[in-house]
Amino acid sequence: MNRIYIKYTFLTFALLSTALSCKITKTYQRPDLNTADLYRNQQTTDTTTIAAMPWESMFTDTVLKALIHEGLYNNLNLKIAVQKIYEAQATLGQSKAALLPNLSAGANATRSKLSAASLNYPPGTTVSTLTTSYQLGLNSSWEADIWGKLSSAKRAAFNTLLQTDAAKRAVQTQLIADIANNYYILLALDKELEITSRTLQNRIKDVETMKSLKEGAVVNGAAVVQSEANRYAAEVAIPDIKRSIRETENAIDILVGRPPGALNRSKLEAQKQIDSLQTGIPSQLLKNRPDVQQAEYAFHSAFENTNLARTYFYPSLTITASGGWSNLQLKDFFVGSVFYNLAAGLTQPIFNQGINKARLKTAQAQQLESLYNFQQSLLVAGQEVSNALYAYQTASEKGGARSKQIAALTKAVDYTQELLRYSSATNYTDVLTSEQNLLAAQLDGVNDRLQQLQAVVNLYRALGGGWN
Repeated sequence: MNRIYIKYTFLTFALLSTALSCKITKTYQRPDLNTADLYRNQQTTDTTTIAAMPWESMFTDTVLKALIHEGLYNNLNLKIAVQKIYEAQATLGQSKAALLPNLSAGANATRSKLSAASLNYPPGTTVSTLTTSYQLGLNSSWEADIWGKLSSAKRAAFNTLLQTDAAKRAVQTQLIADIANNYYILLALDKELEITSRTLQNRIKDVETMKSLKEGAVVNGAAVVQSEANRYAAEVAIPDIKRSIRETENAIDILVGRPPGALNRSKLEAQKQIDSLQTGIPSQLLKNRPDVQQAEYAFHSAFENTNLARTYFYPSLTITASGGWSNLQLKDFFVGSVFYNLAAGLTQPIFNQGINKARLKTAQAQQLESLYNFQQSLLVAGQEVSNALYAYQTASEKGGARSKQIAALTKAVDYTQELLRYSSATNYTDVLTSEQNLLAAQLDGVNDRLQQLQAVVNLYRALGGGWN
């Protein structure tokens, strides 16, 4: 009979808990955020997006792929993010366990002495009684989740776990982009070093040519000095480029989790990129961008914490039970000495020094704060996509004009040098100007190509690519 009574009591409490918690706590719904026009000047209904591409398909350079693989395995920031997931899993396990009854076991021996007075003996009597009792039992307590307090705490912990997982994926997408961008910077610096070194050799020849022309009275000493200064201008730029190369190598080494050292790499000219930069529609950022997901999970967790704060204004019901054996003799311990009890207690907060109100106000403010952060993350995502698209567009537009500029300046250098050698129609200042303009245009051409490559990487990351 007792078992049936307890069974129906727990069933009644469970049904009551479900019914009442629905009235106190609210059900989460995603905020209605406006995703229209997040991509500036981009109107499309095509949901195909490069974010769905695995990063192995996105990049074709085998050296770059090897570096990314190494980074995903060894990068310390990524390892830290994984440990945060384990922490959140432990917290979730703890919140789930709070829904279950706790159970503890206890064993004790008590030795007591009763005086004559306590036994109602006449005054002056010196008789005393010494007794020893032994007890072994189990104690259990369970808080009925009537108002949804424990369920809200569990949902908050679960969304915190999802938040840490999204954070890990955000670290991964950023890591892939950082490795690729730094790799392309390294290739661009190699190309700049190659151009500058070739320019230096040409200018060394120019100095010898100016000296010969001075001996032939074609130019004066000023032209010789100017040619030497032009040569040193190219020479002094080389150490800075080499320093940048070493620093970029070191930066990549840190990203892939290795000590600083030299890196093997390909050539800038060998880099290929995908033909179509499809962005999909802006609303896909909600499921593709890990940092946007992270912000939403943080908002959901704050929403559940607000639910939790509301439940503190309502009474809590705790059911306790204990049972076991108790006897004065160890030899007869398990014979006729069973005891048990079952009790239920209801606690209603009346005066709590304003703690419950402050807790609710804090939770509501944090929920609104996380909502704003969610909105901000979506706007930033749209901005990054728009910036990457326009960076690629402008780099592509410069490509054709830059090639024509370099070709024209190359001819200008040849023409002015020829005129200086065989006629008096020009002077070395014209040669100097054309050579400086050519070098600047060649270096700008390298930067144009770098901008184009990095725009593709940044667009891929901005759309949420690199984690699936």
